[in-house]
Amino acid sequence: MKHILIIDDDIHINEMLDKVLKQEGYQVSHAYSGTEALLLLSNCRPDLILLDLMLPGLSGEEVLPQISGIPVIVMSAKVDVKGKVDMLLNGAADYITKPFEIEELLARIIVQFRKAASPSNETILQYDSLRLDVFTHEVIVCGQAVKLTKTEFAILRLLMENPKQIITKSVLLDRISEDTPDCMESSLRVHISNLRKKLREPSGKDYIEAVWGIGFRMTGE
Repeated sequence: MKHILIIDDDIHINEMLDKVLKQEGYQVSHAYSGTEALLLLSNCRPDLILLDLMLPGLSGEEVLPQISGIPVIVMSAKVDVKGKVDMLLNGAADYITKPFEIEELLARIIVQFRKAASPSNETILQYDSLRLDVFTHEVIVCGQAVKLTKTEFAILRLLMENPKQIITKSVLLDRISEDTPDCMESSLRVHISNLRKKLREPSGKDYIEAVWGIGFRMTGE
């Protein structure tokens, strides 16, 4: 049974979510402040966290960086884009704006559990003489470490996870948005150009090719 922790000081939201989530077969725990949440997390490890930002004591913004290895869906009435981007960049897996439809929240929860169960989440990705470590973010080309930006790493990881596929620009932007929501279509080609250059320097080889009018893919091995 999947365990979901709700961190929200609103008693009515807690009661509503508790009822719905238990009906869906989830185990549910509650924390009503940021301090209580961290104390609870020191003794147990839920499978997913629903986090409000406006909390007594420690705020949700302060709690989020102290959570690692657990997907966090932020629930907040804050609707500004910058706030959402900041939360995603600081470790949130997803963001849903209050008030929300419960069906949408349930769908987002299912998506997070699917990602966690995906067999594609391998620790090491290997392509020719290119090696990528998903957890340490280490990239090795021909035995030499290559330092990538967060956006470059997200692009390379997606292409290496789908080495025989052409990834369209729209799909690429959508799939990496969780890791790099600041990457836009206008800057994508620059990121890929810089990535190709960094990979080419130690190997003398182009690992990524543009398919004109469609997108990008790994070059043939």
